[in-house]
Amino acid sequence: MAKFTRTWWGDRFIKALEAFTDEGRLQRGRSYANGGKVKSFYIQQNHITAQVKGSINPYFGVYKEPTYDISIEITPIAKTRWNEAIEKLSSKASIVSRLLLNEVPENIEDSFSELGLHLLPHSRKDFKTECSCPDYANPCKHIAGVYYLVASQLDHNPFLLFELRGLSKAQLQAKLAESPLGKLLSEELNDKEISLEPSTSFYTRLTQKSIDQKPTAREFWLGTLRLPQTIEVPTQSGVSAILIKKQGDFPAFWQKDNSFIEAMEELYKRVKTKNQNLM
Repeated sequence: MAKFTRTWWGDRFIKALEAFTDEGRLQRGRSYANGGKVKSFYIQQNHITAQVKGSINPYFGVYKEPTYDISIEITPIAKTRWNEAIEKLSSKASIVSRLLLNEVPENIEDSFSELGLHLLPHSRKDFKTECSCPDYANPCKHIAGVYYLVASQLDHNPFLLFELRGLSKAQLQAKLAESPLGKLLSEELNDKEISLEPSTSFYTRLTQKSIDQKPTAREFWLGTLRLPQTIEVPTQSGVSAILIKKQGDFPAFWQKDNSFIEAMEELYKRVKTKNQNLM
């Protein structure tokens, strides 16, 4: 069976649909998506339109391969409720940082649930669907096939979850950047790069410094100040590998099934810990 999603949010989207959609129709929809039956597919905000090839079925009077028009409208979250959700998300540093770094945290649905909202599909009431096919059931297999293509699109753009609920990625990140936590992180992310200056030597040049008073023998060998008895170990940054994380879990050049961020974090860890036991 073909796997349409590689990310947790794509899987969650499908599992949410399975909770209130007939499994048999979902399976037939999966075969439609896998078999290239969807001729066109377009998403604009919370509205999805598609054209899907149908099947010849004399029982319904269909004697040649038809093309059916699909319309799926996902119920958006009201603007006032979005303001509540943004305020909730902005109070959690881990969520703000990951959203500004183009990641969707695994526990983000918890923040919406606390407000009685849902980012992922929750019930049939979240969808208004239409198909021009003669099947009386809703969703039919053609609509179910489009559902799977939406899930596959989520792999490449997890912020599509927000757009389908009425808030674009740009609007979300702009609102988060206005919060106190968002401002601090945005300043770091948008910090100007330091221009490189050419150097004529790979070594630090020695400079002479005049000494007003001659040190004693003890000060010459031991120094005037006592060395610290303990060395503080710097704490690790809460957001590691920022340049890597800005690419997202599955950037365009990454064709493997595992997350690009997880692979790079493992590489960073191995490089960091290499030969540390030789000290």
